[in-house]
Amino acid sequence: MSTRVFVSRLAGLPVFDPVGDQVGRVRDVVVTFSSPQRVRAIGLVIEVHGRRRVFVPMTRVTAIDAGAVITTGLVNMRRFEARTGEKQVVANLLDRTVRVASPEGDYDAIVEDVAFEQNARRDWMLVKVFVRRPSASSSASQALSRLTRRRSGATALVPVDEVSGLQERSKAQSAERLLETYDDLRVADLAEVIHDLEPERRAEVAAALDDNKLADVLEELPEDDQVEIIAGLATDRAADVLEAMEPDDAADLLADLPPEQAEALLQRMEPDDAADLRRLLTYDENTAGGLMTTEPVLLGPDATIAEALAMVRREELAPALASAVFVTRPPHETPTGRYIGMVHTQRLLREPPHSAVGQVVDSSVEPIDPSLPLAAVTRTFATYNLVAMPVCDDAGRLVGVVTVDDVLDHVLPDDWRERRHELHSGEQPRPTTIGGRRG
Repeated sequence: MSTRVFVSRLAGLPVFDPVGDQVGRVRDVVVTFSSPQRVRAIGLVIEVHGRRRVFVPMTRVTAIDAGAVITTGLVNMRRFEARTGEKQVVANLLDRTVRVASPEGDYDAIVEDVAFEQNARRDWMLVKVFVRRPSASSSASQALSRLTRRRSGATALVPVDEVSGLQERSKAQSAERLLETYDDLRVADLAEVIHDLEPERRAEVAAALDDNKLADVLEELPEDDQVEIIAGLATDRAADVLEAMEPDDAADLLADLPPEQAEALLQRMEPDDAADLRRLLTYDENTAGGLMTTEPVLLGPDATIAEALAMVRREELAPALASAVFVTRPPHETPTGRYIGMVHTQRLLREPPHSAVGQVVDSSVEPIDPSLPLAAVTRTFATYNLVAMPVCDDAGRLVGVVTVDDVLDHVLPDDWRERRHELHSGEQPRPTTIGGRRG
């Protein structure tokens, strides 16, 4: 077993049981503070099958080397939640500004990495901190550093006794290391990581994401987290993020904000985007109008199959919206001209590319009214095995499309996002082992 382990090298390593079966991979290290300079690693956060993050005590880690972590094979499958007094190194300590005591004079530095060693009592204690002194650099060099992920500034590996500020931070903290570590996660799983952070850290991570990524993450977060994050952004940036969200999700978020704040954000948005959201806000959230998105794939009847396939092939299009093209008379934006029908993507794949979509519309799917209650919408989806359903007004214009994921969001319990990784309501608390393999 290695006598010294750096967390940045440990994160991402595969975790194996004694017989060589991989049970997951390391995501973080959990520590507790006995004093500001006495930090003990008590366990690992590992990601197991299904993107579940679970806790493995260090007492069950039998070996750590350059390529793997070996455990006893007994893993508690309860979803990891940090307890009071516990910190995660990647999530909470890396990128933190600390004060380093030096014979040449004390200085501020950024934590780049930390190293643990196992002592005679077999406790893993933090012994070294790898820090970087921020350097005054031009905006061009800073941009180059972000592109190459090479940071500027002098570095040093210092004993933990010479470092203060690890336990309680005094300055804003970057989220760069955290986002690098979780760069491979799907949006829904990244949202779970962000949900588990403390509010102040959650705001810093949100600030570090670009508008489109933050919009995607917000759509996967519980309502309270959404409101907290959007309220913490500058008004102009919050408006940009709302524009990048799916209209129905953005409207739901605006409805949860104080009216004066929601109006201020609408005023800062592009007029067309704001108009869509204002229209959605007029519907009760538990009706087809409250569920629908105003940005389905729309084409005229003379458009070709090839054009339709190009539209549904767009990477940014959600799978449910890519399941069908909706054919209308001009204008081809909601509210459209007269609705003609829909063409399922499966049908598009069976037709000659030069054919017109107007020739293959499925007119058997009747559009629903915006006022149709959620229960009736759900029954219609189940009855006809639909993925997307058109919503039309009294004039026969398409005003939006309800997708099955929108329906699921509303019929599941309010706390389904927090509970989605629980095995069942009778799980035992950490560290009771409820599953695993014995070699």
